[in-house]
Amino acid sequence: TATEVMVTGIDWVFAPTVATVRDDRWGRTYEGYSEAPSIVKSYAAAIVKGLQGNVGTDFLGDDKVISTVKHFIGDGGTIDGDDQGNNIASEQALHDIHGQGYIGGLTAGAQSVMASFNSWKGKKAHGSRYLLTDVLKQQMGFDGFVVGDWNGHGQVKGCSNESCPQAVNAGLDIFMVPTNAWKPLLENTIAQVKQGEIAQSRIDDAVSRILRVKVRAGLFEKPSPANRVLSGKTKLIGSKSHRAIAEQAVRESLVLL
Repeated sequence: TATEVMVTGIDWVFAPTVATVRDDRWGRTYEGYSEAPSIVKSYAAAIVKGLQGNVGTDFLGDDKVISTVKHFIGDGGTIDGDDQGNNIASEQALHDIHGQGYIGGLTAGAQSVMASFNSWKGKKAHGSRYLLTDVLKQQMGFDGFVVGDWNGHGQVKGCSNESCPQAVNAGLDIFMVPTNAWKPLLENTIAQVKQGEIAQSRIDDAVSRILRVKVRAGLFEKPSPANRVLSGKTKLIGSKSHRAIAEQAVRESLVLL
């Protein structure tokens, strides 16, 4: 996967999804690896190493990409499997069941984490300082960056797609804005910093985290995407050897119900 992505010139992928699926009515069940936290933990570590390489050896080399463990946290455990719904698990259960994929992925060196659409006990994750800053960044020691999901900040109470200081203050480092809402969002965020609604230190922290990951990935030393080792080698996409690995993975993971 890392090789095929590098052929396209992209440096960053939104994988792996480490949701521990607890209700098969959830429409995104197929994205998760298992209902067993131990399997999710081990798979998360394996795919992060495959995408990014191993820390201390080939970490974020010329044929590797930045990975994202997602969606933080509890998306696979919402009430009745409601997508973007409410997870009411205890904090211990959140750790033991829904947090294991992050322990596996972050221990392997994942450099970004995506916030989740779902709520935990009624509060949207994009606006939860406790989850994004206190737990993820401080308790778990994550020093990469946190990216939002598709206009996920707009679902935070009191926010819109165009304005959400709550998400920045909660610990979101990068908004994901797939529409022209990014223009007013940028202007509003700058104004909110100037007005003191968002601390300059919070912006400095976000920028530092983004730059830290870019430095680790060598983006200031590597040539432009068009001039990299794997760039444009489209025969690698869907190559025979890659398809053989895909077939092996399917054979070894199929479950007959």
